[in-house]
Amino acid sequence: MNCSIVSPGQNLQSWQKTGLELVANIYGGRDVVLAIDLTESVGLNDEGRIRLRQIVQDSLRPGDKVYVVPFATIVNPLKPQINPLTVEGAVKFNGKQDISKILELIPFKANLTLQNTDVQRAELFIYQNLAQINQCRLEKNQAIKPQSVIWITDAPLLTAAGIDSNVWIETPRDSPFRVENSEESERRISWINALPLNNRKLLIRTENGEEYQLAVVDIAPTVQEFCTPAPGGRETCLVNSYLGKLLWLPGLIFLLVFIGFIVGVKKWMSLQKKWELVVDFTATKIEEDQVCRLPNNKRIAIGEYDEFCVDSIDTPGPEIRGFLIRKGNRLYLEPTGDAEIYLNGKKVSIRTLISSSQVRLNCPYGRNRDYEIIIKIKK
Repeated sequence: MNCSIVSPGQNLQSWQKTGLELVANIYGGRDVVLAIDLTESVGLNDEGRIRLRQIVQDSLRPGDKVYVVPFATIVNPLKPQINPLTVEGAVKFNGKQDISKILELIPFKANLTLQNTDVQRAELFIYQNLAQINQCRLEKNQAIKPQSVIWITDAPLLTAAGIDSNVWIETPRDSPFRVENSEESERRISWINALPLNNRKLLIRTENGEEYQLAVVDIAPTVQEFCTPAPGGRETCLVNSYLGKLLWLPGLIFLLVFIGFIVGVKKWMSLQKKWELVVDFTATKIEEDQVCRLPNNKRIAIGEYDEFCVDSIDTPGPEIRGFLIRKGNRLYLEPTGDAEIYLNGKKVSIRTLISSSQVRLNCPYGRNRDYEIIIKIKK
């Protein structure tokens, strides 16, 4: 694996666990181990084969890495020189085309030449190596993954340190795992305590009335934290800097998307709001103001009533002089050319943007050259 050998570290903070889960969810994929007891006492029956195929065919997702780990007295007894739990030896699942490749690696039949199942040795091997895989990813600033072990065995799992024949008779007498305080037993227990394990099991009955279990042990995405005192009263840790390197870009993208979402919602809300146009006729000696409400993409007629407008502002003469048109958050004055209209003292002949919140319109007619209204725009 070309990275430092890992040992159980210190407890993670809750925010660090959340950060590691975010890394795993963002980058995707899982490590899935199929740990299969090869001894005759298991010997997968029809139900066991069906359920194992079901796991491979229905539960794997693109991006998963699959490891097949057979075990008995030792791990991988048919090829003991090969470590089956390396990234290089995994089968990457990209879709249904990889199902047959994985099924070919699974030993569906017991090996009659093998006896005794040292399940605690298998547990130490699998849990320690899975931790090593994620720790290597941490060192290389690669995304860690959630991990799952599917056990097919009749041996008891996650037992206390040391195991006697009353609990499990098959463990070899010379196995260090029979001794509670042996280095191997203590290392196994330390890994079981260090990893966030969630165990579920299903008992399967064989034709001769015996039972074995299909157990799934899920491991939340995690790494081992090591914080070390550093000069200057400081402390150097592994996880904090790792999370910073893996999450800064997704965090920036999320922040930009969030800001864009907020801006978009505000813009959408502003477009849904009806503007209020207060028309002041004081200069024409009409004391009562007219209030018009203008939705987006609608218009108000200046002059005569128009059936395609939401409202109209009365001016002298039978003509429609123009329209106040709202486009998004912009308001335009568009003359019809049928009669003169002045905006803030200037004659308007083309569509003109109204940029202020109060405007003055002059609508001369006949001898009445000074007909003036003031419009206050409330957005």
